[in-house]
Amino acid sequence: MTTSAADPKRRALGKGLDSLLPRVHATAAPAAAAQENEGGKPREIPVELIDRNPFQTRMRVDEAQLAELAASITANGVVQPILVRPQTNGRFQLIAGERRWRASQQAGKKTIPAILRQVSDEQAMEITIVENLQRADLNPMEQARAFSRLSTEFHMTQEQMAQRTGKDRASVTNFMRLLKLPESVQALVESGSLTFGHAKALLGLNHHPGLEKAAQRVAQLSLSVRQTETMVQNMLYPEKAKKEPKPEEPVDPNVKEVAEQLQRALGLKVRIEDKNGRGRVILSYSKLEEFDALLERLAGK
Repeated sequence: MTTSAADPKRRALGKGLDSLLPRVHATAAPAAAAQENEGGKPREIPVELIDRNPFQTRMRVDEAQLAELAASITANGVVQPILVRPQTNGRFQLIAGERRWRASQQAGKKTIPAILRQVSDEQAMEITIVENLQRADLNPMEQARAFSRLSTEFHMTQEQMAQRTGKDRASVTNFMRLLKLPESVQALVESGSLTFGHAKALLGLNHHPGLEKAAQRVAQLSLSVRQTETMVQNMLYPEKAKKEPKPEEPVDPNVKEVAEQLQRALGLKVRIEDKNGRGRVILSYSKLEEFDALLERLAGK
């Protein structure tokens, strides 16, 4: 595949998906479809004639959000047309807008507004990835696999992938490194039990026999990324290991609210340590005038 660094439309996501959709004249496409392609205007297409995008990188769909979208489509219709490409058998293949297409089916719609474009497999896959990245629809593992497909199937370099998706090259590298994690750890990332930051930290244990147990521990104890980094360092350099990181204790919302009320009333930093209804209130002052003012308030002066 040839990539032109001088093409400004290929560099930025700000120009929208249309910049990734060059109007290519395909002799195999029906004449009517080619005409629609040139006009760029939406047309109503039967939902049953549309096939799913084989290059779709999003594997998980929030069913509750899909149901909300279906309800909205029932009430207001499809606001933004989907993108499809015509097939030689009279059917259409989805390029972008899978959630709108699926929600339309749930809403019982017979047709859906669609814009026709003639694009290659490479362009269809690229558009799918970019659309999902723009909407933050992909979890870290889905992004990693998407970049891997661009690399293996279309022989794109990391620099080219960064230009096409609007990511910096370091981010592309970090996403692809996630594929080196064991499948059990990848599953924790994909489910949301571990964040991208956790996964990056755990990569430091690559080929370490304790990697999978460490990942399970991070997920079970809800360790922060910083705590995970410390744990990884302790596992790599046990001779320098310090006390095991403990999960951060959650603050009772009621206690937090009272602390904020006191802070506003006194004009001082307030911290409340509470355990089963017993604890202490800690007031912090930065200068003697604040301390004197506090004494006067407590004395009722």
